[in-house]
Amino acid sequence: MSLLIKNGLVVTMNPQREVMYADVYVEKDRITAIGDCKAFTADTVIEAAGCLVIPGLIQTHVHLCQALFRGMADDMELLDWLKKRIWPLEGAHDQDSLYYSALLGCAELLRGGTTGIIDMGTVHHTEAVFTAVEKAGIRYLGGKCLMDSGEEVPATLVDDCDNALEESLALYQYWEGAGNDRIHYCFCPRFAVSCSEGLLREVAKIAAAEHIPVHTHASENRAEVKLVQDQRGMPNVLYLDHLGLIGPNLILAHCIHLNDAEKELLATSGAHIAHCPGSNLKLASGIAPIPELLEKGANVSLGADGAPCNNLLSMFNEMHLAALIHKPLYGPVAMPAETVFTMATVGGAKAMGLSDQVGSLEVGKKADLAVVSLAPWHHCPPQGAGVYSHLVYQAVAADVCATIVDGQVLMREGHLMTIPETEVRLQAGQALERVRKRCGL
Repeated sequence: MSLLIKNGLVVTMNPQREVMYADVYVEKDRITAIGDCKAFTADTVIEAAGCLVIPGLIQTHVHLCQALFRGMADDMELLDWLKKRIWPLEGAHDQDSLYYSALLGCAELLRGGTTGIIDMGTVHHTEAVFTAVEKAGIRYLGGKCLMDSGEEVPATLVDDCDNALEESLALYQYWEGAGNDRIHYCFCPRFAVSCSEGLLREVAKIAAAEHIPVHTHASENRAEVKLVQDQRGMPNVLYLDHLGLIGPNLILAHCIHLNDAEKELLATSGAHIAHCPGSNLKLASGIAPIPELLEKGANVSLGADGAPCNNLLSMFNEMHLAALIHKPLYGPVAMPAETVFTMATVGGAKAMGLSDQVGSLEVGKKADLAVVSLAPWHHCPPQGAGVYSHLVYQAVAADVCATIVDGQVLMREGHLMTIPETEVRLQAGQALERVRKRCGL
């Protein structure tokens, strides 16, 4: 298959950060030319005049298993949100409800130009998430959620340490590299509060030996930070480092409440930080010291987190918030639009371990990209030199008119090509009723 996207303003995010009026030509799953490609013949042609052609957006912290629960846990802080709503709901998932929750999340992500995600599943039925993302066509790094301890964790989510690791490795063996190498596995211990030290040590040991990434939460909420300090005897990030988890293989969501030693450690270790401003504001968790971490050289990317704590899965919403919320404390130039868009593309690719494959539009790289229309009123008049301003301060998910992953058009003009929309809407509603009854909410 071949694809020609013509007449767009291409925001390459290559090392020179070139922005140019050009065509993009794709053969199979790779970009093969950027420039004047109108003489090329293609199976599919997308007219992009009046549009920006951008690298696909990459969200580095998402919970597809929670997409079904949007609007069911509003106006709560993290630990109550988990204990009173999210953990009971997650524990009540069945195979089908989890499958349709994942498809529902993928539908929103693809409609908003997100082409790659780092996801955390729930404890059971994780194969349903992998089946869903394979069908949807999105680029994926994720795995089974690991939980073997913790106060007020429902029995439906408490797993035996050995069983949790055994299931994780079985999923890794089956799914790693699936879908034309779009799908990859990572260990997902939820956070220190719900994982025993033995489990975390084993994850660190196996991940290092097998080169499997690790995705977890840390220092999101003051009460969580205090619990870890009281139970484990040291701050969150230092505790994870003590266990051997901090390093280039780790994707760490949130990182709000850090001391100076933790900031230095994150910046020098090569660990990846997933900034989730929408979730952090809605749960009243706080504002992460992102400008400080960037200045120290840390790799920071963006994520929406779960639908019940946002309630959007839009990268445009996260970019907008990330650009704004730091300015009152750090000054008006603290988070320029180009820096934020870099987090959403290049930073995300680094976190996924795919810098050589995605995150920028360059010949030879995977064809993960999106087309963003500048026709809506909020882009008028379009500013050719201000593409990052358009993308970060003005654009919304509905401006995306095409999303391509691996050279395949997955969404065009509002229509999803791989996800049966009517079926997902119907089945998601029925699945939610089953889950609610099962957990008594």
